[in-house]
Amino acid sequence: MSHPFLLLRTAPLRFVASAAAVLATSLVLVGCAAAVPLTPAADATNVACADVIVHLPSTVADQASRETNAQATGAWGDPAAVLLHCGVPVPAPTTLPCLNINGIDWIEDDTAAPTYRYTTYGRDPAIEIVIDSEAVSGSTALVDVANAVAYVPATRSCVGAEDVQLPTPGATTAPVIP
Repeated sequence: MSHPFLLLRTAPLRFVASAAAVLATSLVLVGCAAAVPLTPAADATNVACADVIVHLPSTVADQASRETNAQATGAWGDPAAVLLHCGVPVPAPTTLPCLNINGIDWIEDDTAAPTYRYTTYGRDPAIEIVIDSEAVSGSTALVDVANAVAYVPATRSCVGAEDVQLPTPGATTAPVIP
């Protein structure tokens, strides 16, 4: 038979040990929150992408950053409302709208609205941001990432129809031979 004094003395130790085990398990579970599953872009290993990723903000459109499982990517919100991929194919000239936000030219693709896809124009590697416009403001998200995106220098800028010079009536484009 156990001595009553020993039972009283070991009970608090068992309680402390049990509480410590519960706390440790809770911390492990919190630390194992699932990363946002993404696929790296084809040119994700580009050195310029590393500059972009290390300068990404901790919040975008008031959404906290999330861990991702792919190189040269970023995610914000829970559930993720803003996704970023660096190293996507550089877009060719397009008829899609081009916006300049804080010095960054973005091609806007709204074919999957309310999800919008913005791709940098005139930067290599190109950066793509996918935004759930029902959860966050697209323009706010683009403003928030502009500083990081600017680490990839612009080599071209968007032009619109108003920038194209059309021939005037009566002008010729070929030399006139007398």
